Amino acid sequence: MKPTNPVFTGIDTTVFETMSRLAMAHGAVNLGQGFPDVDGPEDIREVAARALQEGPNQYPPMLGVPDLRQAVAETNKRFYGLDIDPMSEVLVTSGATEALADCILALVSPGDDVVLIEPLYDCYLPIVKRAGGVPVRVRVTPPGWQLDRQALQNAFSDKTKAILLNNPMNPTAKVFSDDELQFITDLCVRHDAYAICDEVYEHLVFDGLAHKPLMTFEGMRERTVRIGSAGKTFSLTGWKVGYVTGPAGLLDPIAKAHQWVTFTTPPALQKAVAFGLRKDDGYYQTFEHDLMTKRDRMAHGLAALGFTVLPCKATYFLTCGFAGLGLGRTDVEACETLVKQAGVAAVPVSAFYGSDAPTGYIRFCFCKQENVIDEALARLSVFLTAARAESA
Repeated sequence: MKPTNPVFTGIDTTVFETMSRLAMAHGAVNLGQGFPDVDGPEDIREVAARALQEGPNQYPPMLGVPDLRQAVAETNKRFYGLDIDPMSEVLVTSGATEALADCILALVSPGDDVVLIEPLYDCYLPIVKRAGGVPVRVRVTPPGWQLDRQALQNAFSDKTKAILLNNPMNPTAKVFSDDELQFITDLCVRHDAYAICDEVYEHLVFDGLAHKPLMTFEGMRERTVRIGSAGKTFSLTGWKVGYVTGPAGLLDPIAKAHQWVTFTTPPALQKAVAFGLRKDDGYYQTFEHDLMTKRDRMAHGLAALGFTVLPCKATYFLTCGFAGLGLGRTDVEACETLVKQAGVAAVPVSAFYGSDAPTGYIRFCFCKQENVIDEALARLSVFLTAARAESA
């Protein structure tokens, strides 16, 4: 038979799905896949339920329900001082992954270079390749996650069409500094490159830090598209509601790509997300505080067990070194040991890199109920205590 598309043929199942399946098979506490184990605010869900019953439930406008597009524009002004036209500069998508696909398919042509910063969210690479783009990878590595500015500068050329920037960054929990963002800005302006900004963790930033979109930097307003996620902001990942903000000239082809990918997103969910985005500052502050509390609870517990816990400035992920714990030579072996023998699922950080990845770190997800975090820590303690006794 004729071959199928080589970009997707034989591609590995995502590491998150793999670890979730192992967690189910072994009755493990799943701290691997990045989703909360409680649903989002009840009042948002009530708005969705009411809108579902009252209707209409037919195709909404392709660009999104006007009220949600207005709410996204208001949010850009409220948090970042950005003046956005809701009718021509906002697009609603069926999740941030679709938004990424729309942006890449619309802006990248065959042969264009696309700068990617590893570790990568796993959909970036296949979508860039499917668009015919040439991935040019620069990496940050643990424990410091420092941006190699010379390497990034070398990655840009006259062939560079875009940089895909994840900030705040999964799995590193890194928030790019203003100085780093200015450096990226200068490169984009110098090489006339677009910036596709995956900012789904924009409201999961801790310790008094604040997210600053690349779009707010001088020279970037007309060359940047930024992607947000109601799933991350409201702990409603199953709803798959995302949004793209960008200049009208870029949103037009992106919307055309969206037209042939999903076309629309359920209107009841869009109406509820519009309600959610207009919540007062108390919601966002409480959301961040609750996640910080869970972060600290898990970080202190893991450190007490002997893990090297790296700083976490954002997202809901902790990266940990496991040297000296006898879990295996690599992060893949360590995760297999933990899920099968300790009953706790984590994710190997090497899965977010291409070749020659660092293999001494694993990622735990802390957006879980406190009793779930405590159960995971208890299981790890029992396993590690027994392992130490056996090796003594």
